[in-house]
Amino acid sequence: MEQVYELYIKTTPELLWHAILDPDIRAKYNFGVRVTSTWSVGAPIDVRTPDGSFLLGTGEVLEVDPPHLLVHTQVARWSPEVEAEGASRVTWDIEAIGDSCRLILTHDQLRDGADREVYGGWPMVLSGLKTWLETGGLLTTPGSVMYS
Repeated sequence: MEQVYELYIKTTPELLWHAILDPDIRAKYNFGVRVTSTWSVGAPIDVRTPDGSFLLGTGEVLEVDPPHLLVHTQVARWSPEVEAEGASRVTWDIEAIGDSCRLILTHDQLRDGADREVYGGWPMVLSGLKTWLETGGLLTTPGSVMYS
């Protein structure tokens, strides 16, 4: 199964790239959690609650082409049900379009009928990313503040 989300953000590829990789910025729009990695090929990805006490997810960086392409695996770990889904793949594809960027996020290698919790938060997360980059403001949707 594959989920694809396409959106346009009034920003530069460099600022969008930074907002995806910086753990402090990412926490502003990604459920309040810190996503950390060195973001080099083969590097682990660690997803934790803000205080670091609970592991919510892991992954591995598969491909990096700054500021245009990031591909990594994702294993959700916040419950036994989602952990049983195993690894899936997330691709962040950034293209400059005039004074904006087109971001295509593809979440694939999901099993048919995968638990919606594994991929269902992307619309809120991506909306929070767009809002933060364009306005500096924060959304108060669960996708933005669940763990903050």
